[in-house]
Amino acid sequence: MARSLWEGFSDGTILVGVGVSLRRLFIGYSISLIVGLPLGLGLARSKVLEDSLGTIVTGMQALPSICWLPIALIWFGLSETAILFVVVAGSLFSITIATTAGVRNVPPLLVRAARTMGARGPQLYFRVILPASLPGILSGMRLGWTFAWRSLMAGELLFVSGGLGQLLATGRELRDMSRVLAVMVTIVGLGLLTDVLVFDRLEQRVRERWGTDRA
Repeated sequence: MARSLWEGFSDGTILVGVGVSLRRLFIGYSISLIVGLPLGLGLARSKVLEDSLGTIVTGMQALPSICWLPIALIWFGLSETAILFVVVAGSLFSITIATTAGVRNVPPLLVRAARTMGARGPQLYFRVILPASLPGILSGMRLGWTFAWRSLMAGELLFVSGGLGQLLATGRELRDMSRVLAVMVTIVGLGLLTDVLVFDRLEQRVRERWGTDRA
């Protein structure tokens, strides 16, 4: 495995796959955030949206990511758009649900205290409710990133498309276990690196900003 890993980085095979996969991942995950965060906030604060879309969002989250691939292939064919669709469908609903839960879990006492001090409307929402729900929202973002990775690998594995998924598929076809393990180690390493450098730092800043890390 170590030899395959070294050769993959030396000849650029793994680096090219990482670049292709990360580009798709960032695009799909960004779309999920742009749609999922406002949708989650709306579901948490609007009874109409909750009654009309809440159950649908929960039901969609129960679908495995691979279930979206046949729809993507029928609609978009063997294309980049099909893979991006699978990534978005796989991560969007987890972000939405976590955002909704984060807003709903804001302590009612905090909201009542803010209203007593004169906070109303947008001021109450953006100065009190939204900041208080940030830990839950960040947890949803981290969870969405994980689901986006899984969805991307599912999409890349099932047809030749470049990226780390294709490297896994090639290793499978060649029955090259060392190559498969090398790509898996790369995927795990990227996940851990992102978790430490991005999400851990974001959560630490939120805790420092709002004093939740103080005993």
